[in-house]
Amino acid sequence: MPKMKTKSSAKKRFKLTGTGKIKRKHAFKSHILTKKSKKRKLALTHTTLVDKADESSIKEQLRLK
Repeated sequence: MPKMKTKSSAKKRFKLTGTGKIKRKHAFKSHILTKKSKKRKLALTHTTLVDKADESSIKEQLRLK
């Protein structure tokens, strides 16, 4: 039986923390930045954790289950 491949898109978008949580970047930071405030753009720069509801599907895509 062949090995299970991870989803390349998920591999590029998510990273695991040391405690096993999944890190992600914020959306809406790539273009049309002139109308967004500096405070909003700065907040979008930082990474955050994936929501509990989405964790299982992302782990499946990364083949962690």
